[in-house]
Amino acid sequence: MNEAELILFAAKIWCGIGALVAVVFLTFGIDRIDEDADGAYVFRPLLVPGVLLIWPMVLWRWYILADGKDEWSHRYRPKRHNHVWFALLMPVAIVIIIGAAFSVRQTWPGDIAPEPLSAPAEVSE
Repeated sequence: MNEAELILFAAKIWCGIGALVAVVFLTFGIDRIDEDADGAYVFRPLLVPGVLLIWPMVLWRWYILADGKDEWSHRYRPKRHNHVWFALLMPVAIVIIIGAAFSVRQTWPGDIAPEPLSAPAEVSE
């Protein structure tokens, strides 16, 4: 089994598990954690692609919300004590990155002629 087959196999397994989670969650689970979704069936197919890809997060949030372990006050008041440092660091990082880009910019000799690309040769079997 080469790398491409292994990646394709892993993607099939991931999406297969995601499909099972999507069926169970969108049939039974969403009504239990969101009272606004009770009886609303039209929007559920729109959630299937997202659940296929992020099914571990869906299971984790379903577990947290169903058990009542969610601390809703922290969702609306996130911790922002590091934002000041990032606000100071980002402009400095941008200036350093742009300065490094200008300092390592390569200049090519002007006497190199461009070579036209040709179509690939046909392979006869």
